[in-house]
Amino acid sequence: MKKKAVVVGHVCLDITPIFPQNSGMQLKDVLVPGKLFNVGKADIHTGGAVANTGLAMKILGADVSLVGKVGDDELGKIVYRIFNEYEAGDGLVVKEGESTSYSVVLAVPGADRIFLHHTGSNDTFCAEDIPWADLGETALLHFGYPPLMKSIYRDNGRELIKIMKQAKEQGIATSLDFAAIDPNAEAGSVDWKQVLKDVLPYVDFFVPSVEELCYMLDRERFDEWQKRAVGGDVTERLEIEDVKPLADRCMDYGAKILLIKCGAPGMFYRTADEDKLAELCAKLELDLTLWGGKEGFERSYVPEKILSGTGAGDTSIGAFLTATLDGYSLEEALRLATATGASCVEAYDALGGLKSFDELKRKIEAGWKKTERQ
Repeated sequence: MKKKAVVVGHVCLDITPIFPQNSGMQLKDVLVPGKLFNVGKADIHTGGAVANTGLAMKILGADVSLVGKVGDDELGKIVYRIFNEYEAGDGLVVKEGESTSYSVVLAVPGADRIFLHHTGSNDTFCAEDIPWADLGETALLHFGYPPLMKSIYRDNGRELIKIMKQAKEQGIATSLDFAAIDPNAEAGSVDWKQVLKDVLPYVDFFVPSVEELCYMLDRERFDEWQKRAVGGDVTERLEIEDVKPLADRCMDYGAKILLIKCGAPGMFYRTADEDKLAELCAKLELDLTLWGGKEGFERSYVPEKILSGTGAGDTSIGAFLTATLDGYSLEEALRLATATGASCVEAYDALGGLKSFDELKRKIEAGWKKTERQ
């Protein structure tokens, strides 16, 4: 019998105008006041951690339920319809009088994405929206995007800590992902370092991006990285030694299994010693000898084409968690995670490029090329 999982947190609708490929345009050519720029059709799909990670897990074969909140407006109806296409709409909370979250994703070829985001009904999501009584047989709870959910991050993440703690008290393994933090929004004033100190003791799988993590733990270093990148992709200029001090803090704060998404180059990983993983491995039936005391960098695979990075990090985590639930080793789960991320960027939405584990394994065994380390 498959182990059950639930994905909880931020959900929205992504609206992505399709820009012409190989046109030689740059982002500065598009963001010009008063200019009309012709684009292709809009790609409209669900987004956010619940959709990207949760639906990816469902497509990859996991026994997973999804829990998020939408408004009773037209965008909410679209989200609900799409979720129902995957038989995953039952967990959506529809809130009367609230607006559904959406993002306009500007994925200009050759540039990192820009998100114009409205948090909407995600701001009122709280622990009471989770059907705790129905989670008796659940092995894993994954929560995504607390910085985009006002009720979750207020009071230094009190509601987030409550959710993670309650899951642990019910014997459920926990996983936590983050999102970029707008320094000019209310979330920018939160003491995220303290939030991590308080919540990570209740987190088994911590899976942030390296930029998000550095912003929360070391703002001075984050600003230095931004200067070093000169407006480009920060992850392309990082070395493993840049990442390790952040990993040290996460493990000191209590994380058990840490995956730090480092963009196109790949993922840094570290796991706690076997004794600290004993409870987690008993719940998920993991082999302690294959999971304890590991560290390394799993390089990504080279995609056949790149259309958009939207959801690549989320779906890679979805693949990792699904593989973990299915009993794969750490190394196998990492390979499937990075392979899924590389497949994801071959489509405009998060789910269109996904391939089954069998397809990915065949491609890997056939010699799928990995990215070169910086």
